[in-house]
Amino acid sequence: MEQTDRKVVSVNVGLPAAVQHGSQTVMTGIFKSPCEGAVRLGRTGPQGDGQADLKHHGGPDKAVCVYSQEHYPQWEQQLGRQLGWGAFGENLTLSGMDEASVVIGDRYRCGEALLEVSQPRQPCFKLGLRHAEPKMTLWVQESGRTGFYLRVVEEGEAAAGMALELVHRPEHGMTVAEANRIYYTAKKDARAIRSLLAVPELADSWRNALAARLEALS
Repeated sequence: MEQTDRKVVSVNVGLPAAVQHGSQTVMTGIFKSPCEGAVRLGRTGPQGDGQADLKHHGGPDKAVCVYSQEHYPQWEQQLGRQLGWGAFGENLTLSGMDEASVVIGDRYRCGEALLEVSQPRQPCFKLGLRHAEPKMTLWVQESGRTGFYLRVVEEGEAAAGMALELVHRPEHGMTVAEANRIYYTAKKDARAIRSLLAVPELADSWRNALAARLEALS
């Protein structure tokens, strides 16, 4: 497989906490902090990490949330402040990998861990809470800088500085960026929806939503 400079910049974890949202208090696991040393990546997520909304977050298809280091400067400029790793609720901050270069179903070896790309990350309102900016969720969606999720096919440890080796790339070539485009902007394009549904590695949550959308178009 091709050789690149893909690597782990930071491993970030955090447990659910109560946060004020207007007149309500909500539980969220969006606040992640960088870890010292290695963290074990289990089938349902990193050790020491947790999600408040298990219906929409976590589980085998969304075990590890990933975000690109290369996106940080753009957000820091837009928000007018410096951001620490984990600012987008990601478990792994990575370099050399973004939505346009990563294919759904890609498998990466990180030490003993084997990781598989399962779907784009869907930004929710809790990103707005994290950054005290209600427009943040929409900005992330519209920018295409969403991040993505990984399955843990084989468990192992991850730590800052570890390389990620691409060991398998599916022939379909459906990138995370293209999946985002179909999901958010080609909502009535039945052909495009079918092309995304044809990706066998796509997570069930996206598959179910797209199948319902396709049915509504028929």
